[in-house]
Amino acid sequence: MDINKLLSAITIIQSQGNKPTAINGIDADSRNIKADYAFVAVRGSQTDGHQYIPKAIEQGATVVICEDIPTDAPQNIFFVQVKNSAEALGRLASRWYDDPSQELTLVGVTGTNGKTTTATLLYEMFRLFGEKVGLLSTVCNYIDQEVVPATHTTPDPISLNALLRRMVDAGCKYAFMEVSSHSAHQHRIAGLKFAGGIFSNLTRDHLDYHKTVDAYLNAKKMFFDALPADAFALTNVDDKVGEVMLQNTRAKKYTYSLRAMANFKARIVESRLDGTSIAFDGREVETHFVGRFNVYNLLAVYAATCLLGRDKEDVLVNMSMLVPVAGRFQTIYSPQGYVAVVDYAHTPDALVNVLSTLRDVTPNGRIITVVGAGGNRDKGKRPIMAREAARLSDELVLTSDNPRFENPDDILADMQAGLDSEAMKHTLSITDRRQAIRTAVRLAQKGDVILIAGKGHEDYQEIQGVKHHFDDCEEVKKIFAE
Repeated sequence: MDINKLLSAITIIQSQGNKPTAINGIDADSRNIKADYAFVAVRGSQTDGHQYIPKAIEQGATVVICEDIPTDAPQNIFFVQVKNSAEALGRLASRWYDDPSQELTLVGVTGTNGKTTTATLLYEMFRLFGEKVGLLSTVCNYIDQEVVPATHTTPDPISLNALLRRMVDAGCKYAFMEVSSHSAHQHRIAGLKFAGGIFSNLTRDHLDYHKTVDAYLNAKKMFFDALPADAFALTNVDDKVGEVMLQNTRAKKYTYSLRAMANFKARIVESRLDGTSIAFDGREVETHFVGRFNVYNLLAVYAATCLLGRDKEDVLVNMSMLVPVAGRFQTIYSPQGYVAVVDYAHTPDALVNVLSTLRDVTPNGRIITVVGAGGNRDKGKRPIMAREAARLSDELVLTSDNPRFENPDDILADMQAGLDSEAMKHTLSITDRRQAIRTAVRLAQKGDVILIAGKGHEDYQEIQGVKHHFDDCEEVKKIFAE
């Protein structure tokens, strides 16, 4: 690419050295640098890319974009100083792939819970309209029908723009993506043009990274603050910070609600374990989803689809055909008359939402919950999760999730700290997740529901940095078949 075309995407403070006419590639990882590449030195949470400038030059970089030009910078290398190299990387990556988001109707979904379901159902909705659509989500990325495995909720800027370019080249007109707080804070979405943004809710999560709830909130809000004037900003006004998201956005503001005055309204008509009857703006629809939290997700999908210009009647017809996302309130029925529900709930609020829903639709049966907490993540939520799970369950089995580099028994001890002596009477602690699920099934009787929470769609357990195959749904089905 012509160097001037590339650099026109960013604001340059100053530059020095020999400027090449073109470059062959761009990367922020010095190990990936090749001859005539541009290296972007990004200050990350773990390492500072400025330390790897000599390595990048050794690998063949002829252009270095950084926040601080080294005092001993060689004159044969073109150095470009910017205010924020992480933001610059996002804009450069977008330009390198010829700004693919400009050729798509791109909608981002942010919030603590509901991002995956909302983004995935929007993808499914527009496929039902006969469109070619892209999806970037925690579970999986899709380029129309092509599956691209996901490694992060929001990929790094280069991978992200490469995927968006592939979507455009495949003929996709729409793309829906989860926007994590990390990606907003780290400027991974810098340079992207969004047609709309959706906010679901905000509860405690990722405090190992953001440290405070306010910092976590502000990271989410950064996405809305950056939306262009011709985009829509859609927020859940039933959430206590829903309207905060709209405070500084230039986008057109819209709201959705189950309780308050809003642009888009819904009401639960009837809840069952096999679905929910919902009235959207007064029109009743039978859906395959369970729980108030899913009604919010569906309402966001309905509102966003209408804002993207689709007729309300057509939207409602498609709503009745949508099905739950893998690992999100996924029900598995036992021949013995009890049901297992596999759900990704891994925050206190998500756990309360799922368990409250199960309590509503299981008036006569018991609820048996299997749950753990991830290692090397926010420790403060562990006792809260255990306390809420015990409060809303008849039997509780604490177990291992993804311990990562922590001792799983230490994680269980942190969870147990949230339980009083009464709660401990109906709580078991079984470190081995397979055995914990098996024990929960043994405890179940006809009419009971077993909730297996925390991992949802994940098909692995990460132990001491190694991923071992483990799928909650697979385990349940094996046990049910015995």
